[in-house]
Amino acid sequence: MIRNQISKRLVLGLVGLSSALVLSACNQPTDTAEVESTEVPATTTEVPATEDPAVEDPTAEGATAGEGETVADLAASDESFSTLATAIEAAGLTETLSGEGPYTVFAPTNEAFEALPEGTLDQLLLPENKDVLAQVLTYHVVPEELPASEIAAGEVETVEGTPVTVEVDEAAGGVMVNNATVIEPDIQASNGVIHAVDQVILPPGAEL
Repeated sequence: MIRNQISKRLVLGLVGLSSALVLSACNQPTDTAEVESTEVPATTTEVPATEDPAVEDPTAEGATAGEGETVADLAASDESFSTLATAIEAAGLTETLSGEGPYTVFAPTNEAFEALPEGTLDQLLLPENKDVLAQVLTYHVVPEELPASEIAAGEVETVEGTPVTVEVDEAAGGVMVNNATVIEPDIQASNGVIHAVDQVILPPGAEL
């Protein structure tokens, strides 16, 4: 009996010791460091919008506000000014009137050239009369842009060097340049403005 009690106590003691050892082992810190879970914030990289090279910026350098047909281009493309366009080419003024300007051109219509004395236009278009033709044409050109609203009565200097006399009928809104009447004002070009007139304006002293 005593031996059995001793055996039971021995077994219970061993079990208790084993339990204590197991608990002790569980409470020991592990050698492997615990890796903390770190949340990486999501970042958004904004990609700058790229310009389409095929789309031209109208405000970019080199793109001018009045880009388009020049005075010479308009004369060549308008049937009403076909005679004037022929005269501009014969006088060698196409490049000048295609330049930067600005210009105001009192442009004679075909009918205005037809009203010249018979044979006058044919004579002007001859190569040997190129200088006279250039003198006549540049007498119709003012070296600044003058829309109808800014034309004032008085003398206005021309590219030819001799001024023209302008009269303005403010009540009727009419404009006369020497003896020619403006019949269609404000034909806008990229390098100036055209005012169609009903007569060819001849400079003083021009030998036709």
